[in-house]
Amino acid sequence: MSRSQVILLFLLSIAFGLGAVFFAKQWMDRQLTPQTEVEVVEREPVMVAAQEIPSGSIIEQQHIAAKLLEVAWRDEAQFITEESILGEVAATTIYPGEIINRNRLANSGEGSTLAALIPEDKRAVTIRVNDVIGVAGFLLPGNRVDVLNTISYSRTSARTLTVLKNIKVLAVDQTARSTENKPVIVRAVTLEVSPNEAEKLLSARSKGEIQLTLRNPHAEEKVIKRYVAPSVTILKGTEKSNIRVND
Repeated sequence: MSRSQVILLFLLSIAFGLGAVFFAKQWMDRQLTPQTEVEVVEREPVMVAAQEIPSGSIIEQQHIAAKLLEVAWRDEAQFITEESILGEVAATTIYPGEIINRNRLANSGEGSTLAALIPEDKRAVTIRVNDVIGVAGFLLPGNRVDVLNTISYSRTSARTLTVLKNIKVLAVDQTARSTENKPVIVRAVTLEVSPNEAEKLLSARSKGEIQLTLRNPHAEEKVIKRYVAPSVTILKGTEKSNIRVND
């Protein structure tokens, strides 16, 4: 074998060796590299609150925004389009970023915004007021008031009684919500009362003048406990009498 043939074989051996090392390294890298599967998550848009929506508000375009949500988390009570929610009335306060659910809205067919604010066991009663009766215009929706009834017997004789306590103001005039605190002269105040309280209010209004007194919303009603002296029942034949025991 000539010298040139030996050199050629030597070079071929080196080339095959390097090729074997290269392919072996690639095979080992593939064995060591973890195989990851990418899970495809399907998402759909839902309507969320873009800002705080106070209870009783009519939902408008600036109140809502779209957000993608996984299909597995979707609920039939959620809204997927703006058109399906515009004009609805918020039954409770909806906070920013909250997914809007049908349970947080007033039922369709309930009428005005005010009707959506009335609990099931309550009624709304509107009474006419002037600047004095309306606490000089400082009444706002959400305030609490006591209702006083003044009955005049003559020019020099009158009596004032508190007929209702801690009554919620639903609306002043035609405003069911307000973010302002400045006084506004109103002509009517709508109160949230029970059916029994509504009867008392209307009966008191027919007897005399109605006056509202504004309450501190954080004031707690003190329960006055009256002491009743115990009594003893004494039986004498067929007669029965009660005698109170004094301390």
